[in-house]
Amino acid sequence: MKELTGREMMKSPGAPTFRREIERLFWLEIAKGVTSEEAAARVGASQAVGARWFRHRGGMASIDLAPLSGRYLSFSEREEIALLKARGEGVRLIARRIGRHPSTVSRELRRNAATRGGKLDYRASVAQWKAELQAQRPKTAKMVSNPALRDYVQERLAGQVRLPDGRTVAGPMTKPWAGRGKPHRKDRRWSLAWSPEQISRRLVLDFPHDETMRISHEAIYQALYVEGRGALKRELVACLRTGRALRVPRARARQASWAHVTPEVMIAERPPEAEDRCVPGHWEGDLIIGLERSAIGTLVERTTRFTMLVHLPREEGYRFQQTKKNGPALAGYGAITMKNALSNTITHLPRELLRSLTWDRGKELSAHAAFTVETGLPVYFADPHSPWQRGTNENTNGLLRQYFPKGTDVSRWSAEELAAVAHTLNTRPRKILGWRTPAEALDEHLRSLP
Repeated sequence: MKELTGREMMKSPGAPTFRREIERLFWLEIAKGVTSEEAAARVGASQAVGARWFRHRGGMASIDLAPLSGRYLSFSEREEIALLKARGEGVRLIARRIGRHPSTVSRELRRNAATRGGKLDYRASVAQWKAELQAQRPKTAKMVSNPALRDYVQERLAGQVRLPDGRTVAGPMTKPWAGRGKPHRKDRRWSLAWSPEQISRRLVLDFPHDETMRISHEAIYQALYVEGRGALKRELVACLRTGRALRVPRARARQASWAHVTPEVMIAERPPEAEDRCVPGHWEGDLIIGLERSAIGTLVERTTRFTMLVHLPREEGYRFQQTKKNGPALAGYGAITMKNALSNTITHLPRELLRSLTWDRGKELSAHAAFTVETGLPVYFADPHSPWQRGTNENTNGLLRQYFPKGTDVSRWSAEELAAVAHTLNTRPRKILGWRTPAEALDEHLRSLP
């Protein structure tokens, strides 16, 4: 085989793989903050391929994302060579067509041709695979060739927690690492858990004259996350503060976490009549948070300032039952619980008083679409960091803090007691209403309805 191609025998390429150019485009899409599935679709790869690329490289690109240099043949040029070769064109004509030197084309036809059957048969996909395989320059990881450095890093990551007198403290019992991120609201393994940057910087102080005991924090991260580096055990990612099984691209980490807030439910889409407060039926809502994840829902009508309080008792098993992964929140204001509680609160209201609800951006109302379908009340969300867009509700929450101070457990109050507090506010004269009460203003509006 060496006589034919000038190279030693190479392993079979097997099933055709995606070219490095495609993977490079995939990582450029990932850098924009999209998911691996969406990035794969954009470059023409399957979701499984995208997930495999993302997992094998630890969630971050470890290949050069710069465009290929014109020095090297591209896949499109190899396809052109294969077509012209199949037509029986000579090397010099092919070279003129693609704008390359004849020796480049001659070397390409010899070195990267398929050799199955003992003869040279040039195919673009095989040629690209061979070129990419030969372009790899694998380098032995520093911690593989330096056991002392590897032991130092591993000890600072996974070393045991000790008392000042040197005795070890085992910490909680945990399950073996299963290739996933840190467990949700469960005990984690206790270890020294130095960050890679702390380890990298401390090496200079501990070994000031030994240049072999040096490593960058990025090299430690890649040893943990990138498949095939082999220096550190993969399960040591559980010792990092984040406990992530995969790294998170920076652009994705910067994205707002309000996935339930889409452009069509932003406050800018709310009916203009809600702004001037002339037509009752437009509500503002939020939560009053108390001690130990207790909460009370508040609803205020913008025109009459009529207030309703939503009772949010904790679910059965709170504190005594282990929370299921992706299961319902037991604190009392999970998405489904909140939706049901709000629906039950407003069901007795006349249809004319259900025009819109403006909510804060909290995830407790992430089931707003189902809520709107059940009640017919459209939900809109305020802009980020803009509490003045729900000023009536914010003011009312301040009044309610007289009855439910911060730092107290508000779940101890029953629905009847909350109704009593709401009645107290609704029968208090308001300057903005010409010293009428919210209850009187609402009653006057209802009487005026045909």
